[in-house]
Amino acid sequence: MNRNDVTEKIIATKVAKGLQWADVAKKLGLSKEWTTAACLGQMTLDDKQAKIVGRIFGLSAEEQKWLQVVPYKGSLPTAVPTDPLIYRWYEIVSVYGTTIKELIHEEFGDGIMSAIDFSMDIQREPDPKGDRVNVVLSGKFLPYKTY
Repeated sequence: MNRNDVTEKIIATKVAKGLQWADVAKKLGLSKEWTTAACLGQMTLDDKQAKIVGRIFGLSAEEQKWLQVVPYKGSLPTAVPTDPLIYRWYEIVSVYGTTIKELIHEEFGDGIMSAIDFSMDIQREPDPKGDRVNVVLSGKFLPYKTY
C-alpha cells in the first residue's frame, strides 16, 4: 500500500457515495481547495484531519497514516499536461507567465510568490454569455536576499 492507493480509494469512495469536495471541507473546517489537494495526495493532514477524512471515506488506520506522510508534490503525469482543463492553465502560464513575473517584480521587487504560504479560491461567476470561472491565487511575496 502507498499514498497513491489511498488517493484512488478516496476518489472511488467519493464517486460511489456521491460526495462533494465542499462537503468534505466543511467537515474538516478547511477550504474546499486545500481539502481537495489533500485528498488528492498533495498536502499533509494532521492526525485529527486524517481521522475525519478516514471516517468520511472509510479508511483503515493504516490508510489514515498515509494521509499524514509528507507527499511528493506535483501530480501531473507529463511535463506538458494533456488533460484539456489543466492544459489551459499551462497555456495561461505560457502566454501570461512573463507578464505576471514582470508585474510582480515591478510592484514588489526581485523575489517570488510563495506556493507554500498560499491560498486559492475558486468560485462560479454567473454571466449571461456563459458562466465564468473566477480563480483567486494569493501567495506571500518572498524577496531574494543579498548575503
